[in-house]
Amino acid sequence: MQAMADHRADYVVADQSAVTALMADPSTYPGAPQPVERIDTHAAIIFLAGDRAYKVKRAVHFPFMDFSTLALRKAACDKEIVINRRTADDLYLRVIPVTRGGDGALALDGEGPAVEWVVLMRRFAQEGLFDRMADEGRLTPGLMTEAIDRVIAFHRDAAVVPDDLGLRWVVEENLEELRDRPDLFAPEETEAFAQKALATLGRTEPLLARRAQESRVRHCHGDLHLRNICTFKDQATLFDAIEFNDAIAHIDVLYDLAFLLMDLDQRGLGDLANLCLNRYVHATDEYVGLSTLPLFQSTRATIRAKVEAAAAAGQTDSKLKAATLEAVRHYFEAANAYLDPPPPRLIAIGGLSGTGKSTLGRALAPAVGARPGAVHLRSDIIRKSLCGVDEFERLPEDAYSTGMNSRVYARLAERTATALEAGHSVVADAVYLRPEERDHLEKIAKELRVPFSGLWLDAPEETIVGRVADRRADASDATPDVVRFQLGLEPGDLRWKKVDAGKSIDAVTKTALLACGFHD
Repeated sequence: MQAMADHRADYVVADQSAVTALMADPSTYPGAPQPVERIDTHAAIIFLAGDRAYKVKRAVHFPFMDFSTLALRKAACDKEIVINRRTADDLYLRVIPVTRGGDGALALDGEGPAVEWVVLMRRFAQEGLFDRMADEGRLTPGLMTEAIDRVIAFHRDAAVVPDDLGLRWVVEENLEELRDRPDLFAPEETEAFAQKALATLGRTEPLLARRAQESRVRHCHGDLHLRNICTFKDQATLFDAIEFNDAIAHIDVLYDLAFLLMDLDQRGLGDLANLCLNRYVHATDEYVGLSTLPLFQSTRATIRAKVEAAAAAGQTDSKLKAATLEAVRHYFEAANAYLDPPPPRLIAIGGLSGTGKSTLGRALAPAVGARPGAVHLRSDIIRKSLCGVDEFERLPEDAYSTGMNSRVYARLAERTATALEAGHSVVADAVYLRPEERDHLEKIAKELRVPFSGLWLDAPEETIVGRVADRRADASDATPDVVRFQLGLEPGDLRWKKVDAGKSIDAVTKTALLACGFHD
């Protein structure tokens, strides 16, 4: 929806030129900053002046958004403050009026009746926007870890709401808008896509209904992509949540997350999308919900396709229009692809502590299965979770008793089976020294009729001892003494494919992919 209003003048219901002229004038602001920057979106005009940002709602009326009267714009401004203080309390300050004085002149927060309302915000550096950092190659795993942790906390605390509309209205509205543009979306392609989308929706709706009953439909962000995440006061901050239409924000939490996953994936940042997926799923126990991702990501990609199509309609620059039309095609093809995920498979990675199981798992997961990649299950993380501690907190010896080990491997197997049943691939890493532990995973794959690959990492003693000794901020509690103890144990019959783990991670990953049947 973001660009749809920019080129449809018939949706504009009032002349705001006097207000925008006032807001663009540096003398309007304390200290008369130079210059005033302006940012236009479909719903607002933002003026950046000094250390503040001033957001004016556009006087527009769309089927999904009504800012047609001053009262409605005032209510939307007030709601925007409340909604966004959930995640960006320090960023959103208050609502101030544009007033008309007795002499007829307009002023910002002056005397006289209000003729417009403005959301006052603290300004942040545009270089701190996550979409800009992505475009410039500055978006790191650390930043995305911080951001997804914010999303997890936000969804946990968000208000539970009734699922009045479900997702069908979104899917059907998307299809109608595609059909309205046969010049961009060939009718035969649109209808083929429609059949797949509606069939996937039909299969998924019973689960969506159960998820609503389980309080997984909440007052979410609604527009959770990289452009609406920034670094503010050195913290990843979610902002600009949907305030103008509750139907867009009262949604399944995984549908909210899917916009971020799709955005990262389509920017070629599948490794970061996989990181976010895994961190979110493990923190929220969303393994059953993985089966919603094909529909959710496809729906988000379709929205992007129709947004770009609307933007292309008003482009006059030939190069810009060509780039926009390319984006239309890109997102439409992505929407199709999400609905045809590859079948799930299971990859198990075993080996002694220090052989690099988790490092390999992180490298393999984005390349395996449905986008944005496989669920990566780590016995170390599961153990910390069962003990109720942070992943980097060291555990006492009794947390590694035979009984606790059995619980860890049982939970790992349970989550593996759940994710596979949801149609999602799994990369599971653990030491797997005991043959029965390895056999259990193979049995799960056989019972669920999914392809199985077992990898056994092997490296020289001095290599793995050195790696363990050098570890910092790692979920594993293994020490060099633990490694030496493991070296004295007999793993039994090893049917899994051995991989030389003493090489670089790139070399090990390439070897592992080939061992699992992936080819260049």
